[in-house]
Amino acid sequence: MRLAIFDLDNTLLAGDSDHQWGEYLCARGLVDVEAYRAKNDAFYADYLAGQLDVVAYQNFCQEVLGHTDKAVLDEWHTGFMRDCIEPMILPQGEALLAQHRAAGDLVMIITATNRFITGPIAQRLGVEHLIATECGMQNGQYTGELVGVPSFQEGKITRLNHWLTEHQATLEDSYFYSDSYNDLPLLEQVTHAVAVDPDDTLRAQAQQRGWTILSLRGE
Repeated sequence: MRLAIFDLDNTLLAGDSDHQWGEYLCARGLVDVEAYRAKNDAFYADYLAGQLDVVAYQNFCQEVLGHTDKAVLDEWHTGFMRDCIEPMILPQGEALLAQHRAAGDLVMIITATNRFITGPIAQRLGVEHLIATECGMQNGQYTGELVGVPSFQEGKITRLNHWLTEHQATLEDSYFYSDSYNDLPLLEQVTHAVAVDPDDTLRAQAQQRGWTILSLRGE
C-alpha cells in the first residue's frame, strides 16, 4: 500500500481554511470582530514567519467551538463550505487525487488545521484518511480546547507514525505534497517529496535537494 499524503491549506486549496474560518465568523458578526480579527491575523503572520505557538493558536481557534452548540456550529460550517471552501478547491488538486487513486495508492490529508474545520473538506474531496489537530469533546459538545499532539511541523510525523502503526503501513515509496517550509520535517521522511506552489523557503530547499516542484493553480 503506497501512501500519497497531501497537506491541505495552500496545497489542495487556494488559500488557508483555518484563517478563512476566522474571516467567515467575522464577516457574519458571529464573534467580536475587531478583537478576533486582530488575533487571527497576528497568529497567521506568526505562522508565515515560522513562529507560530500552535497550542495557543489552536485554543484560540477552538474557543468559539466551546461556547456554541454543535448543531449551530454545523449549520455555520455548511455556509462556510459553500461560500469559502468551494471557491478555493483546486481542480488540478482534485485531478491529482484521482490520479493517485487510479494508481491504487492510499490517499491521505495531513493538516495542522483542526478536525472541525477540515473533516467536511476532506469528505468533500473524497479523502477518507485525515490526520488533523483534534478538538476536545465532552457529552457531544466541543470543549473549546485542543487534545493530543497538534499535527504541525514535527507533530505531523508523530501523528503519522501512530497512524502507520495502527494500520501496519510504512512510508515505502510514499509521496507528500506541501506548500510550506513548516512541513520540511515530514517532507524529509517520505520517498517522493513534492513542493506545491511553495513558499520561498521551501522552493529553495526543493531546488537544493532536487525535489519536484509543481503548481496546482494553472500557472
